Amino acid sequence: YTPSNYIFPSCLKKYEDLNHERKTALTQQGREAGIRRLTSINLLKRLESSVYAFWLTVQRIETLIGDTIKIIERHKDGMESADSVEATEITDFDDDDMNRDFLFVGKKVRISLEDMDYETWEKELRSDKENLQLLRSMIEEITPEHDVKLQTLYEMLEEKIRNPINEGNRKVLIFTAFSDTADYLYKNVSRYVKKKFGLDTAEITGTVDGKCTIKGQKTDLNTVLTLFSPVSKGRDVLFPGSRQEIDILIATDCISEGQNLQDCDYLVNYDIHWNPVRIIQRFGRIDRIGSKNEAIQLVNFWPDMDLDDYINLKSRVETRMKISILTSTGDDNLLSPEEQGDLEYRKVQLKRLQEEVVDIEDMTSGVSIMDLGLNEYRMDLLEYVKGGINFEKVPKGLHTVVRATEELPPGAIFILKNLKDSINKENRNRIHPFYMVYVRDNGDIVCDYLNPKDLLDAMRLLARDHAEPFKDLCKAFNRETDNGKKMDSVSELLRDAINSIIDAKEESEIDSLFTPGGTLALLSEIEGLDDFELISFFVVR
Repeated sequence: YTPSNYIFPSCLKKYEDLNHERKTALTQQGREAGIRRLTSINLLKRLESSVYAFWLTVQRIETLIGDTIKIIERHKDGMESADSVEATEITDFDDDDMNRDFLFVGKKVRISLEDMDYETWEKELRSDKENLQLLRSMIEEITPEHDVKLQTLYEMLEEKIRNPINEGNRKVLIFTAFSDTADYLYKNVSRYVKKKFGLDTAEITGTVDGKCTIKGQKTDLNTVLTLFSPVSKGRDVLFPGSRQEIDILIATDCISEGQNLQDCDYLVNYDIHWNPVRIIQRFGRIDRIGSKNEAIQLVNFWPDMDLDDYINLKSRVETRMKISILTSTGDDNLLSPEEQGDLEYRKVQLKRLQEEVVDIEDMTSGVSIMDLGLNEYRMDLLEYVKGGINFEKVPKGLHTVVRATEELPPGAIFILKNLKDSINKENRNRIHPFYMVYVRDNGDIVCDYLNPKDLLDAMRLLARDHAEPFKDLCKAFNRETDNGKKMDSVSELLRDAINSIIDAKEESEIDSLFTPGGTLALLSEIEGLDDFELISFFVVR
C-alpha cells in the first residue's frame, strides 16, 4: 500500500524534465513489484502462525490506509501541510522471520501528492479498506474455541502431560517466530493448563520482561528460564530453598541460542521459521549434553496445504535444510527423520551440488531424489528389502496394471536395462545402465529417460496406498491380451519407448557439438531392441 503504485503518468516525461521528487517516485516504482510479493508472502506467513497475529496485521494495515485517506482529503481541501506522504513498507513482521528472498535498500521516501493520481489512489484505498474491514470481521469469528490449530496444540499438551515421554517430566517448550502469536498462546494455553492440570506457564519474547502465571514471581529472562529448567540452570544455587517451577514455556527465537534447557524433553515449533538453521538451534535447547531424559521429542506444525500453495514454506525450508545437511556434518534431518542416508551417499550428493546449478526457488518441491541424488528412493528400497525380498530371484518382465489419473494418462511405463555397459559413461542418463520411459497409448512420450525423477514420482503416485492389485483392470488387461499371449499393443509401445531413447540420445549428442570441452557424439551407439533387456513395466489403464 505505497503511493508509488499510483504514480501519475505525467511522471513518464523526459528524465531531464523531472524534478527530484519525481525521480524518487520512479525509482520507488521499480521496487514495488518485489515489495508487493514480499509483503503478501510475509502477510500470509502471519496467518500460518496464528489467526490472532494475522488479525492484528490486518487491523494495522486498515489503520494505515485510513490515515493515508485522511492525508489525501486534507490535501484536496488545500491544506499545504499535507502535500506529501511517506511510501512505507509494511513492517508488521518480526525481523528474524522476514523472508530474505528479496532485499531492498532504504526504508522510507516522501512523495509529493502532486506527482500522483491521488484521486484514483484514494478510490483504490477505500476499496481496500472495505475489503479489509470485511476480512477482519470474518477473522474475529475465529475464536480460540474455533481455532483448530490451537485446539490441536491443546490435545498434544494433554497427551504429553498425561503420558510423559520420560517419567514425571511434564515440561513443554513452544517456539513461535512472532511475539503476537506468543502473546496469543500465553493467554490461552496458560489458562488451559492451569485449569486442567494446575501447571504454570511463562512467556519470553525478548522485547520486555516476560510473563508468568506464578503470582509475585519476577519475570526477567534469567529467572523464568531457571524456573523452567531448574536442574540445568542451577535453581538451587540461584534461588536456595525455592520449589517453584514452570512447566510450559512459550518463547520467540530470542532464546533459540545459548540456553541450556535440557530439563525439557518436548519441543513444539508452532510455526516454521524460513531459515531451517533456526529450527536446529531451537531443538538444540533441549538436545544437549547433560540431559537426564532417555528420549526427547520435536513437533513441527506445518501450514495447511492450501495456504502452503501460496507461501511455498514447506518446500523452501525442506530444500534449505537438505542443502545444509548435505554441505555440513551429515547429521539427521530434523524435518524428515525417516531420511537417514549414510555419509557415503551424501558425498555423491555433495559432488552433484558442486557440479550442477540448483535453483532452489524454481523447484515445486524440496530437493530430493534426482535433484541431489537417489537417497529418498534408495531408502524406500532398503526398507522394502528388509521384508525378505530377494531381487536376484525375481524373474524379468514382471508387470502390473494401475489406474490412470488426469495427470497420468493411459499407456505404459517401461523399466529397461542397457546391455552395453560401456556406453553412456559421460551422458545424461543418471541411472545408467537402466532406462525408464513413459509412453501414451497413441505412442507419444509422456516422460523420457532423461527425467527419471518425474517417472519415479509418477510410479509412486500410481501405486500409492494400494497394497493389492486392481483386480478389475487386471481382468480387463488379461482379456485384451488373451492372458499375455497377444502383447502386440504393448510391444508397439515398447518399440516407441526405445525409439525415444535413441532420438533423445542423438539430440543430446548433437547439442554437445556446440558445447565447450568436446562432443559426446559417436562415443557410443544404441541400435535398437537388441540393446535392451525388459526388467518390468507398468500398464496404465
